[in-house]
Amino acid sequence: MKADSQIAKKMIDAGEQLYSKGMVPATSGNFSARLPDGNIAITVSGAHKGRLTLDDIMCIDHLGNSLDGRKPSAETLLHTAIYQRYQSANVVLHPHSVNATVLSRISRDWLMLEDYEIVKAFSGIETHEHCLKVPVFDNDQDIARLSKKADETLATLDHAFGYLIRGHGFYTWGDSMNDVLRHVEAFEFLFECELMLKRIKE
Repeated sequence: MKADSQIAKKMIDAGEQLYSKGMVPATSGNFSARLPDGNIAITVSGAHKGRLTLDDIMCIDHLGNSLDGRKPSAETLLHTAIYQRYQSANVVLHPHSVNATVLSRISRDWLMLEDYEIVKAFSGIETHEHCLKVPVFDNDQDIARLSKKADETLATLDHAFGYLIRGHGFYTWGDSMNDVLRHVEAFEFLFECELMLKRIKE
């Protein structure tokens, strides 16, 4: 079963865009998109996200099972958990940017992003007074366990647009590819601001 070509091309374009910004070095990161039939298009395991081709996009069902015999991203269950929790989520992107990776190493369990005008870039947020709470999880090679922990934490939040994994970058999601790329850009700006503030305060 092949992914919808238009959706796959958007994932390829996103990979080129994020790679040009140094956010998916080597074979890091993974992308997915919900398909009209409820299945999910996702990058295959080990694919270089800056050089994706149509053959690097495969299909899985809503539980993460391969529909064409190929091996999906090792972090597939993190994607499927997001789609199951948020019916409005149609795209999930996982970059490994330097800012996100470094900030995740020096943050505790939560990153509180508040008093930033750019939080209004996230869907549904209309004021800079909103505090964007970003969970920070310890990395775990047991993806099922990590996925469960992330989902339990997200269930406690009224608004959630992403989370950090320590030493491992971040996940963000949204209604469309344009929405999620905007979220990536806003998160990156916020992560860089937070790192600069931490250096100034030291």
